[in-house]
Amino acid sequence: MRFSHLAAIVGCTTAAFISIAPIQVEAATFKIESGVTSIDRDHEEILKSLGLFITDTENTVPPIPSNYLVGLPIDSDTNFTFSDEGGFTPLFGSIEHTGTITFNDQMTVGNFSIGFAPGRTVPNASGLVLRDTVSPLNPILFDLGAPQSVTFDKDNLSLTLANVQLFISPEFAQGLGKSNLAGLFAGTARIDAKVAAVPEPGSALATLAAGAALLAARFCTQKTKYI
Repeated sequence: MRFSHLAAIVGCTTAAFISIAPIQVEAATFKIESGVTSIDRDHEEILKSLGLFITDTENTVPPIPSNYLVGLPIDSDTNFTFSDEGGFTPLFGSIEHTGTITFNDQMTVGNFSIGFAPGRTVPNASGLVLRDTVSPLNPILFDLGAPQSVTFDKDNLSLTLANVQLFISPEFAQGLGKSNLAGLFAGTARIDAKVAAVPEPGSALATLAAGAALLAARFCTQKTKYI
């Protein structure tokens, strides 16, 4: 009886120690959850030179910073992930937005999606593109350059991608009937996002182990009361 009592105490002590000291595995992968993509006013001026005048916007938000042209809220369908190992490294997924922009009272684009498009050959582009998802064809409007400034606050889980250059896509240029515009600089954008850590497999297992240990400790505590 004394041996059983001692074994129970040792078991509970071990389980309790594991529960309060789980294996720590720091996440290096993060997912964008919310935020705003803002378009600078230089974009509007360049589009005006092409005969495209903004005549209406819907479901937009104030841009960041306030002197930018328009802000597009990042939608919850976003699944864009990146790594902070060795600097900002996009991994996969897309940044989804709500909000539409109408040009010349007749052409509406919006609910933009920023994601990867394989096989892009536009000079200075990063491989990321901006699509218009209002149209059923989901045309690519702009190829995106790599951000010229990246600020990632790991403590506050915030990410800012600044001075992202927009280049007119070959598809958009063809749609305008001006194929020679493909690759032309068309303004800058900025992304301010809140992110969440994506647990690594080892971290998830450690969390499960800690939870199991805590349950075991509680079970042992209850059991010793009756020994």
